[in-house]
This record gives sequence, structure tokens and C-alpha cells, in this order.
Amino acid sequence: QVQLVESGGGLVQPGGSLRLSCTASGRIFRLTVMGWYRQSPGKQRELVAVMPTGGNTNYADSVKGRFTISRDNAKNTVYLQMNSLKPEDTAVYYCNAAQVVNHALHSYWGQGTQVTVSS
Repeated sequence: QVQLVESGGGLVQPGGSLRLSCTASGRIFRLTVMGWYRQSPGKQRELVAVMPTGGNTNYADSVKGRFTISRDNAKNTVYLQMNSLKPEDTAVYYCNAAQVVNHALHSYWGQGTQVTVSS
């Protein structure tokens, strides 16, 4: 099994910045993708940013130009730098990672970290 542990959430004023981190541990072979999703009350979980290994990153339109995803493959860690935060960015942010094991795709989720943007 693979465990994902997130950190870095909190309360920030509009226009501020936060950096989220997520580290994977356990039975890791090769993580093919790592990324971030978020969920606000009453809404479905949505993609924020994903970074495939050796592939192009993908961002939600609502965060392009403000958020930056990066990975440290040696540490099995993914980061999300969030700048120019807006109240609508308030949500629980979840880390996701996936790998292929025995020809099957396995997807893993972190426990979530709360990000609140408010004055």
C-alpha cells in the first residue's frame, strides 16, 4: 500500500500565498503521476494540477498563472505553490498519486489539507 501525507494548508488573506507538500511512502515502484485536487462544500472534487512523470503538466483554468506544481521524484514528493489566492480557492486540497502494478493502475489519495482564503 502507498500512503500520502499532505502539509502546508492554513488560513491566508486574499492575495497571499501558500505552499502545499505531499510525500508518498510505502510500496512505491514508479509513480506515473502525482497531482492535486480540491473540494469545496457542496461541490464535486475537481482537478487543480497534475504532473505526469516525463509528461506535460495540466492545470485547471481557474488556477493557471497563479499556481505551480512541481515534483521531487527522488523524495516522492509533489508541491503546489499557490500565489494570488482568492476566496474561491478555499477548499480541502487532496494529493493524488498513481502507479501501475501488475498491469493495473492503482490510485492513492491523501487525507486532505484545508486551505481557507479569507480576510
